[in-house]
Amino acid sequence: MQSIYVAMLQGMLQLRCKEGEMREITLPLTDEMIETLQVGEAILLSGTMYTGRDAAHKKLYELLQEGKSLPVELKGEVIYYAGPAPARPGEVIGPVGPTSSYRMDKFTPALLEYGMKGMIGKGRRTKEVVESIVKNKAIYFVAIGGAAALLAEQVKSAEIVCYEELGTESIMKLRIEKFPVFVGVDSNGNSIY
Repeated sequence: MQSIYVAMLQGMLQLRCKEGEMREITLPLTDEMIETLQVGEAILLSGTMYTGRDAAHKKLYELLQEGKSLPVELKGEVIYYAGPAPARPGEVIGPVGPTSSYRMDKFTPALLEYGMKGMIGKGRRTKEVVESIVKNKAIYFVAIGGAAALLAEQVKSAEIVCYEELGTESIMKLRIEKFPVFVGVDSNGNSIY
């Protein structure tokens, strides 16, 4: 059964690839790299990124509004809108699928102003978020919903870095290899939606 899902995932990604090639990118992103990314392009990300959902974003936003420092350095980083399930024995992480990005939209412009460079989620973004992506030379990647167990296979290490009290919604640092995403909104504001 898993091979069917793998084939579907690969097929979905290759729909947007030129000549079946997927571009491989190592995180963190640079402004120069971000400027070369085009909407709809299929990418394999490697390096480190962070997870965070609604509750964590609210805490980060409140700290920024109060002029306080963040408990994790997000300047130049990518945050994945996910709340990983607990890992089974012998696994690095449990299923780690994307959550709906609109839930973070009210917090996103402040984090982009702070210096965060990218986000991974699913679904469209508000006009304000797209404008902030352009203004801050950032990028929005889309991960495939329903492929959480497969995406977990691309995570090579995971550690909670803050907000442990939030459980699965804590902020985690993930080391990933060839994590498949599409460019959902590029730095020029072009959107697949």
